[in-house]
Amino acid sequence: MSSYDENADNAHQYDPQTIESHAQQHWLNTKVFDANQDDSKEKYYCMSMFPYPSGRLHMGHVRNYTIGDVVSRFQRMLGKNVLQPIGWDAFGLPAENAAIENKTAPSKWTLQNIEYMKGQLNALGFGYDWRREVTTCDPEYYRWEQWFFTRLFEKGLVYKKNATVNWDPVDQTVLANEQVIDGRGWRSGALVEQKEIPQWFIKITDYADQLLNDLDKLPDWPQQVKTAQRNWIGRSEGVEISFSLSQESAGYSEIEVYTTRPDTLYGATYLAIAAQHPIALGLGEHNNDISEFIEKCKNTKTAEAELATMEKLGIDTGLTAIHPLTGETVPIWIANFVLMGYGSGAVMSVPAHDQRDWEFATKYSLPIKQVVEFKSEDADADLSKAAYCEKHTVINSGEYSGLPFEEAFDAIANKLASMDKGKKTVNYRLRDWGVSRQRYWGAPIPIVNDEHGNSHAVSADDLPVVLPTDVVMDGVTSPIKADPQWAQTEHNGVAMQRETDTFDTFMESSWYYARYASAPKNAMLNPSEANYWLPVDQYIGGIEHAILHLLYARFFHKLLRDEGLVSSDEPFNRLLCQGMVLANAFYSKADNGKEIWHAPDTVTPIKDDKGRIIGGTLSESGEKVEYAGMIKMSKSKNNGIDPQKVIDIYGADTIRLYTMFAAPPEQDLEWIESGVEGANRFLRRLWRLVNEFAQTHLKQCAQSQAQSIDKISLSKSQKALRKEIHSKIETITDDIERRQTFNTAVAKMMELLNALQKYEIADEQDASIYAEGLIALVKMLNPYTPHICESLWQLLGQTEALQTAAWPQVDKAALVEDEKLIIVQVNGKLRAKLTVAADIDKASLEAMALAHENVKSFTEGKTLRKVIVVPGKLVNIVAN
Repeated sequence: MSSYDENADNAHQYDPQTIESHAQQHWLNTKVFDANQDDSKEKYYCMSMFPYPSGRLHMGHVRNYTIGDVVSRFQRMLGKNVLQPIGWDAFGLPAENAAIENKTAPSKWTLQNIEYMKGQLNALGFGYDWRREVTTCDPEYYRWEQWFFTRLFEKGLVYKKNATVNWDPVDQTVLANEQVIDGRGWRSGALVEQKEIPQWFIKITDYADQLLNDLDKLPDWPQQVKTAQRNWIGRSEGVEISFSLSQESAGYSEIEVYTTRPDTLYGATYLAIAAQHPIALGLGEHNNDISEFIEKCKNTKTAEAELATMEKLGIDTGLTAIHPLTGETVPIWIANFVLMGYGSGAVMSVPAHDQRDWEFATKYSLPIKQVVEFKSEDADADLSKAAYCEKHTVINSGEYSGLPFEEAFDAIANKLASMDKGKKTVNYRLRDWGVSRQRYWGAPIPIVNDEHGNSHAVSADDLPVVLPTDVVMDGVTSPIKADPQWAQTEHNGVAMQRETDTFDTFMESSWYYARYASAPKNAMLNPSEANYWLPVDQYIGGIEHAILHLLYARFFHKLLRDEGLVSSDEPFNRLLCQGMVLANAFYSKADNGKEIWHAPDTVTPIKDDKGRIIGGTLSESGEKVEYAGMIKMSKSKNNGIDPQKVIDIYGADTIRLYTMFAAPPEQDLEWIESGVEGANRFLRRLWRLVNEFAQTHLKQCAQSQAQSIDKISLSKSQKALRKEIHSKIETITDDIERRQTFNTAVAKMMELLNALQKYEIADEQDASIYAEGLIALVKMLNPYTPHICESLWQLLGQTEALQTAAWPQVDKAALVEDEKLIIVQVNGKLRAKLTVAADIDKASLEAMALAHENVKSFTEGKTLRKVIVVPGKLVNIVAN
């Protein structure tokens, strides 16, 4: 029997604040969301990407976590043992920058934000097992991350080297390529520089094939995410080719390049090397022009899409290389579109058949030599206008001319191999994971260095290496870099210096899902417990994490597997990437041209004759403002909606229902106030209907409504209502479980409510069927709006706990039709509608159609040419 307070919400008026407070206290008291290992039950692990504790939830959070909560509550009602955890992605630059701005310590700022946001999550009624809460800045969490890193170090999967990185001179840290936007840091807006610094790396490239091949084990991931990962890993088959230098430079006697198009080798008219290539740097020491060009390249964009579109710039080194097959010399240029971090930092340039090479050659008047024949359909291709990049028959290539692409590829590769000038190889776009960050607010890297510069892993007994939290932030300089005392330590009795870099925060988010599942005090994971819950059955988060976070988490999982901590190959079975939340945005321009963004609730929209917003006026001053459209909610555009304000006005259930109903989960959701009001009206309508039924008809029903229904003696209207109820149960279940079209499920619940509202209760049988429908509706709505459903459940006289009550089952017999509506056409036009027995035979149906008065009036005096009967649907009569 449920311990829910039956008297708490019996008032006729729908009062969400009171209802929601009582429901949340009830869940807390009954510990319904505490998940414990139970081998007798099928487990279900559902989690959403954890939030960064920025200070308050935004609507993107609300949408993400509502989806997760709907899935979790639904699966619990299916009888599964459900785990839904939550935690905090607590390290990172935003906290550090906010701490500097607010003159406080990042730890204090972060923990205060966590407390506030935790209250917001609870106010929304999310069913989390708070016992498993993870906070990544807690030493008890990152201790095991440090321990695992030392294990990887001992296995040879971790190394340190100087690397060219994207350096943000304002934030004073390394940026991933995705964090560089238009050549500037994603947070600071500063021009990003190319800088060479020592970095710690984990050998993700050792797992490239596994990461690529195991994508086939993920049929329930969005195709676009899998495609993005395949492209990022970038497996390609090609040839490494050695070009001898005409004269040695910087200790180099040859340059190695990698190409996937050895068939175009005869078209190579120059080599291009990166500005950070040792040959370029060596030349720059004695040549001011080259030195200045190298300096200019420090701000080069690094994302491949940007490299493709930016202006190609270069400088002639004066050096030449010898073509391995023709013996001809080709010039060597330094080019801004070649990066040292990719391959050898040098490329074989074939301007006739590569667009970037073509653009560079055209700019600097370098030769363009065609070595691939145009296909017949491309006969009008023009190398004076663009490169021709198709694979086809080789021409102008000596003994290889006339060979198709595949044969030319193999023949030229074999020739190079016989000359010791090349070899076939598989290459990856993927590079090893650089995990070093130079800022303070992150987990310290557990490495110490001796006086000779040798690195040693911190012993397990000395972990965690605790990040000091009682610090004073002085600009962007890391307090642990500024404090020489902190770095002094001992290792096996020998004085050492601690590593003062901290981990990339992707480290913490790459294994938190596993720590949720198992968090022993004396180990990273308990394999038995972890393997009960893992892999995650449903993971939910934004598409912006399609590559880095998800790739690193998949990699980390394989590392955990190889350490014997988990047994599965992949961490997440099913992935749902929810769309963004959009809202109207308005701005005006200051005298200096700067855009000033105004909160939507301070603007009165101006609409055209079709009701579309075309502008607005400030509500207080009447000043006209511009309309920027329906765009992503953000602080910078001042168009975010505070979830707490919506909860205060309408209640948590309304905001939950609206975010699930307004759009399919993977599409963007437009925040429209009238839609929120509509969701609230639906709940109020449901509240009134259940209250009225409970007061007027509930006593007419037997204790068990389903058993009290006499299914043999149902009237036509009763059969119709039961069919509506059970057809909705069938389709709503499919919408939630298989299709994950949560919005269409809500639409069908609204249809069911409409059908119930229209139904007139005349006797006990009607009341029992009606109760059956209301109980099913409340159960199905419960994952979406659990607070109001707790109250309605009690009003309907139910005594079992709603959150663990069984999901409604379809009565297949209720879906069987006794009668069918048949359309009758004469010469293709509708002339009659017949209600007939569902099992009527074709001859009888044809006779009934022909005997219908209206049909007779259109066939009388005519010759019947054909009568087509489609059983259960249609009779079509052809007459003339």
